[in-house]
Amino acid sequence: MAISANRLELLQIADAVAREKSIDRSIVIAALEDAIQKAARSRYGTETEVRAEINPKTGEIRLQRLLQVVEVVENISTEIALVDAQERNPDATIGDFMADPLPPLDFGRIAAQSAKQVIVQKVREAERDQQYDEFKDRIGEVLNAVVKRVEYGNVVVDTGKGEAIVRRDELIPREIFRNGDRIRALIFDVRREQRGPQVFLSRTHPQFMAKLFAQEVPEIYDGVIEIKAVARDPGSRAKIAVLSNDGSIDPVGACVGMRGSRVQAVVGELQGEKIDIIPWNDDAATFIVNALQPAEVAKVVLDEDSERIEVVVPNDQLSLAIGRRGQNVRLASQLTGWGIDIMTEAEESERRQKEFQIRSDLFQNTLNVDEMVSQLLASEGFTSVEEVAYVDLDEISSIEGFDEETADEIQARAREYLEEQEAKLAEERRQLGVSDELVQVPGLTSAMLVALGKDEIKTMEDLAGCAADDLVGWTERKDKETIRVEGTLSGFDLSRADAEAIVMSARVAAGWISPEDLVEVSEEELEAEEGEFEGDEETFEAETIDETAVDADEELAQESGAEDAKGEQSSE
Repeated sequence: MAISANRLELLQIADAVAREKSIDRSIVIAALEDAIQKAARSRYGTETEVRAEINPKTGEIRLQRLLQVVEVVENISTEIALVDAQERNPDATIGDFMADPLPPLDFGRIAAQSAKQVIVQKVREAERDQQYDEFKDRIGEVLNAVVKRVEYGNVVVDTGKGEAIVRRDELIPREIFRNGDRIRALIFDVRREQRGPQVFLSRTHPQFMAKLFAQEVPEIYDGVIEIKAVARDPGSRAKIAVLSNDGSIDPVGACVGMRGSRVQAVVGELQGEKIDIIPWNDDAATFIVNALQPAEVAKVVLDEDSERIEVVVPNDQLSLAIGRRGQNVRLASQLTGWGIDIMTEAEESERRQKEFQIRSDLFQNTLNVDEMVSQLLASEGFTSVEEVAYVDLDEISSIEGFDEETADEIQARAREYLEEQEAKLAEERRQLGVSDELVQVPGLTSAMLVALGKDEIKTMEDLAGCAADDLVGWTERKDKETIRVEGTLSGFDLSRADAEAIVMSARVAAGWISPEDLVEVSEEELEAEEGEFEGDEETFEAETIDETAVDADEELAQESGAEDAKGEQSSE
């Protein structure tokens, strides 16, 4: 009767632990079996291979010792001779295992303590596996939890089925949580960890604000309004770009709500973070102008190859466009993905005059013409001697004050100058030891060949071994700053696609690949580019966007009070 009671109690313990920890009952029974096996080894010897089995219905415990069948026995605790094994089982062969029953185990204090540690460890591992399985597919969701404790600025929360953590750098600055407080945060990472929480939350991630808007604005939840981009300076200011798929619905007004009720709900959750709601536009220039609100923009100049834009603002709008410590332009750059350079109308006028003077001096010195002629060429938009040399003769002769004879003479001088420069560069290339076969690579000029030679790229194999980054340079993030690393040909008007074409041509010429391989690579790249835009539009992976740092003078920082006032109106 006592034995039956013990068996029944064992099953009741397993059921209670399974319910309390919300894990499968079989996992708890397996943990009990492991604990009994460990205790049995300490009783019968650590070398003994013991197997414990618990009947899940009756609670009966069976202990067995496993012996491996071998030809010659070296360890009687773990091995049995083939002859002896065949006496018990004629079908036994070398490598099989024979099971010998063991008497019931009487747990001592030490064995019981050891068994308890095994059970606790197994149950904890099962809990962690269950928590990981539950949250691994919930990345990007907003989680409501209760603060459990605060450790060194990190907030550990109770999710109901485990723990999650909001690290100190993922909390909004200056916000304080205490035990028992309710908290909302974004699940931005779930990973397996040996110890501690494995669900990581964030209140500073841009997508947290996007999810809050989706909860407050039904049109976003229904897909009528899309959130195209978000940029945040947590706890201070944020910009969000929205687009309406229904022409009758104003996306900005829907996000603001009646008397600002919707946006204020989000602002309250984000500890008063001011939010600028920007209408999305497919035209990059229009979108960037919108993103710089509340500043007014006079003119923009786009450089699509480098994805940079020059923005010209009135003198009295400069401090507003830059914002306090460059905040406004930095957020606009993050929101749009473009590098933004801001200048006043006076600075732009001064720069244009300087560029005009540089071009005039260039034509005056290279073409051996007087100042008036050089200024006429510069004012007509000519920027280089190459343009003058190879443009249609009519474009030069049509300039006021020029006739066909004058235009022909100017073009002849330009070509003569270029031929002299080409001869000098060719001689310098030969002195540097650059191979003549590199001259045949499409896209390389004599000036580029000289630059390659100075960087010890002198043969076809040297060029074939380069990457596009080696030629045009690259940008990298270091200590939260964007660093530009220059390439061998960074000083030339060479795009990344052109650099890749040059390298691939060199590899074909060097015999590394065949022209057919080059065609196959191009087709694969085209398919990959098309595939990038297929799939779930709500992928949570955060994009890394280079930030453009803009320094403002002390006087401009003092004038930024007007920017703060307009930012508050935008949030309301």
